[in-house]
Amino acid sequence: MAPPLLNLDGIKLTFGGTPLLDGAALSASAGEKIALVGRNGSGKSTLLKIAAGMIEPQDGEVFRQPSATVRYLPQMPDMDGFADVRAYVEAGLGPADDPHRATYLMEHLGLTGEERPNDLSGGEARRAALARVMAPEPDILLLDEPTNHLDLSVIEWLEEELARTSSAVILISHDRRFLERVTRATVWLDRGQTRRLDRGFAHFEEWRDQVLEEEEREQHKLGRQIVREEHWLRYGVTARRKRNMRRLGELQTMRQRFRSHRGAEGTATMVASDAAESGKLVIEAKGIDKSFGDLTVVKGFSTRIQRGDRVGLVGPNGAGKTTLLKMLTRELPPDAGTVRLGVNLEIATLDQKREAVDPAETLAHYLTDGRGENLLVNGEQRHVVSYMKDFLLKPEQARTPVRELSGGERARLLLARVLARPANLLVLDEPTNDLDMETLELLQELVAGFAGTVILVSHDRDFLDRTVTSVIAPDGGGRWIEYAGGYSDMLAQRGGSKLEDRKARSKAETVDASPKPEQTAPKGPAKKLSFKQKFALDSLPKKIEAVTASIARLENNIADPAFYERDPVSFQKTIAALDKERTTLAALEEEWLELEMLREEMEG
Repeated sequence: MAPPLLNLDGIKLTFGGTPLLDGAALSASAGEKIALVGRNGSGKSTLLKIAAGMIEPQDGEVFRQPSATVRYLPQMPDMDGFADVRAYVEAGLGPADDPHRATYLMEHLGLTGEERPNDLSGGEARRAALARVMAPEPDILLLDEPTNHLDLSVIEWLEEELARTSSAVILISHDRRFLERVTRATVWLDRGQTRRLDRGFAHFEEWRDQVLEEEEREQHKLGRQIVREEHWLRYGVTARRKRNMRRLGELQTMRQRFRSHRGAEGTATMVASDAAESGKLVIEAKGIDKSFGDLTVVKGFSTRIQRGDRVGLVGPNGAGKTTLLKMLTRELPPDAGTVRLGVNLEIATLDQKREAVDPAETLAHYLTDGRGENLLVNGEQRHVVSYMKDFLLKPEQARTPVRELSGGERARLLLARVLARPANLLVLDEPTNDLDMETLELLQELVAGFAGTVILVSHDRDFLDRTVTSVIAPDGGGRWIEYAGGYSDMLAQRGGSKLEDRKARSKAETVDASPKPEQTAPKGPAKKLSFKQKFALDSLPKKIEAVTASIARLENNIADPAFYERDPVSFQKTIAALDKERTTLAALEEEWLELEMLREEMEG
């Protein structure tokens, strides 16, 4: 493997309270494509800024190859002081860099270079920042949420561009499909520490679940060891003679490990408040048109949306997705045609601009509309702090102003408000923005299992594939076509694109080339311990006590300072016997733990 261009080791950083980073590590060699994943607030952006040299850690080693060039894409680019986009992008070039590369990137990102920074939308500012960091073709490219506010065509182009770059790429993104197609290694930042999987993000979720299951199992084993040690120290053979200070010290160490263990972060609990069932027909649109001046956004579109449908709207930025959405819900009248809403509709809406929230308003006041400490959720009175916990918002944040929240916390807060309202029609405009993987998975389950009807706008292809029953997409000239199934089904019905076909083949080849674990038929759990297992469980404590006593005698013998001078041969034999007994003790204790946990599982 090539030597790393970047290596972070033992990184520690604390902003008061629990450490944000506690021994984190991150390394990248030339050409590596790495996904940096973790919960919102876990420190991913901070670790990326440390890699970029923008933040100094309190402890740990930071190494960058002296000749390596590094470029960092922030979530919020600063374009102050630049006359236009071209000046901003070219400012990122070095003396030896090709200025034509900047022009090439701006063209493919849909920019002319003449745009004024103050006039840019969020998506345009993100495109300009991407062009700036990619133009020099740096040795190390650090990207924080590069797909935010980008439409699907640009995201697909960016996948191709990153796949063929020779730069080492470390990226943070909530777009699972993007991560799957770009990355070949995954670094998981969890509770201040990092774990690395030398496979792409497509394999991350299965690996993460295995790691957490093993961690839970090891923590349970540690708890059982503590119980056993406490029992033996009180009643065992060594306790009747004298306190075994070594074992007492080991018990204290185990207790400390058990108490200091930071369990996996909790998961959000999202449940939409149910309203009375709507009529079978939810929305019927017939021949609707909408134009703005000479621009035709919607022309002759018709659809019938029935109860239980989950409809996704896709298309490039500016195609008119939000306009069509507002027309379907009669928030915006069509120029021609008709829109009819069904009976008993209760609509809850999450708009793209995330509503006008007063940044000085507290979380509790925002969720309850200033009506005290409680809110009604699914017909049940809930205290606002209890409801906040469902969305991983801390109790102490109840009196916190909205402006203090991170992007992910703000996204969860707005979802909490929308889902508290009784609804049988959910209207979600870009609901996945700024959500971490776990919250995204929960939102996906909520949408897929919602008893009412859902209409959503999203650029997240994986989310669409997992949730919607049909997709509405533009076909040029204001025409929109509805396709059955998810995003991938839409591509198949349209004949796909050469870009998508190449990616599908590439992904298939990658999967085929990946080593596959042996498949074994799962064995059903036994209903009770076998006679042999039960006998072993009963007899092992006595064996362990006997071996422990033998170890104590041998340790007492070699503690005699004159033993070696008196009989060197016997001293070496005693050392060998002590090592053997310790190995035997470890094996017996492990066997007892396995059997005890198996017994607990069967009885529980």
